[in-house]
Amino acid sequence: MIGMPSSGEGLILAIPLVTAVILIFIPNYRISAGLNASSAFLSLLAALSLFIRTPEPGPYLLVDDLNIIFIVLNTFVGFTASVFSASYIAHELETGRLTKTQLRFYHAMYQILLFSMSLSLLANNIGLMWVAIELATLTTVLMVGIYRTHEALEAAWKYFILGSVGISLALFGTILVYMAARPVVGEGPDGMVWTVLIEHAASLDPGLLNLAFVFLMLGYGTKVGLAPLHAWLPDAHAEGPTPVSAVLSGLLLNVALHAVLRFKLLLAANPGAIAPGPLLVTMGLVSLIFAGFMMYRRKDIKRLFAYSSIEHMGIIAFAFGMGGPLANFAGLLHMTMHSLTKSAIFFAVGHIAQAKDTQNIAEIRGLTVSHPLLGWGLVVGVAAIAGMPPLGVFMSEFLVVSSTFARAPLLAIPLVIGLLVAFGALMLKVHGLAFGEPTGVSHPVKASYLPMIAHLGLVFTAGIYLPPPLVTWFQHVAVLLH
Repeated sequence: MIGMPSSGEGLILAIPLVTAVILIFIPNYRISAGLNASSAFLSLLAALSLFIRTPEPGPYLLVDDLNIIFIVLNTFVGFTASVFSASYIAHELETGRLTKTQLRFYHAMYQILLFSMSLSLLANNIGLMWVAIELATLTTVLMVGIYRTHEALEAAWKYFILGSVGISLALFGTILVYMAARPVVGEGPDGMVWTVLIEHAASLDPGLLNLAFVFLMLGYGTKVGLAPLHAWLPDAHAEGPTPVSAVLSGLLLNVALHAVLRFKLLLAANPGAIAPGPLLVTMGLVSLIFAGFMMYRRKDIKRLFAYSSIEHMGIIAFAFGMGGPLANFAGLLHMTMHSLTKSAIFFAVGHIAQAKDTQNIAEIRGLTVSHPLLGWGLVVGVAAIAGMPPLGVFMSEFLVVSSTFARAPLLAIPLVIGLLVAFGALMLKVHGLAFGEPTGVSHPVKASYLPMIAHLGLVFTAGIYLPPPLVTWFQHVAVLLH
């Protein structure tokens, strides 16, 4: 068995799985939306219970100091996105963009997506982790194409093809890790168990580990959205439902990053293996600078913030590639702040696209006049994601830059250039979107503002004050990551 439902990690998996089966049979929107949000909230409570009692690792499930950060963040954003989804999908149903059959499918797939992401984070078996990420990929493909338009189906197909290539590379890397472990731990499932692998990491064949990490980095790097493996991400964001965009940027990219960090730890514990840092640093810088310039040419508001996600995953990969307690701390903080901020931006953008009946940036003007709360929410969100003080992203970016200046001043130059390029693009775009005379159509929307306000409130608070227990926890994990 994967886990017992009576334990915290078992509940995190059982709740969304059972809910998904129930949601398939519920045609009533209000009931299904309420059940979707309630289930996500129960999953969050189950995740928080891990702070009270951390279960012992088993052959299939593991809760440790590293993945608990990801699990709590995953369930929190999963819950707030489900609350936002309730009002967003109601509008899609009223306007006929979704049918009741598609609605049942959407809610069931939402819970399957939460289940698969949690399973990947909790997996103590690297094969099970691979299966969970593959399930998350297939579920997201189905959700991206749910509108059944030509563009949505094309985006889903592109995601499926590129995701399949990436996951195939990751599978080959996983097999190579097993082959490296087999002479040390013997035949059988122990060669796939993370806690066994890390215990014997120093004895594993470094040549096989090096080759495995290249395939794993390319495979899971596709899911992280790092350039040049990013091509699926802008299309998936632009054509799928906006709650899916929020979950993609806020959660799924982190899930793939967690897999990369697991294998980075494995290499770091083997004295003969290559240092994984330079590859992460290189891909991170390329993603940051590439996405920064690409944002200037975006005409679709959701594509704009999709490239912003590529930029920020580049910053996070760069920080973890640099390594060391300060850079790792900055990477963890930036990952958390990005998830909260980017999902808040998509909460605003989703209702903005419904209110203006378009995602074309040129046709959206004067939001602070026509829709003040949405407009100003977008302004604060963009200011946060651009790294302006006193918001949380500024603190994490400052730590990344300062740690880089201290250890590798030459690397700090392209890093700062990339940050400034992206900052300029975001400021240029948000000025036209938010200010001036409103243009085009303007529909009233029944928006759920609470998720957006809650996320931005947390990001603002984090920029001013981080609770000491949270700092201590992040510092501890940063040391574990080397």
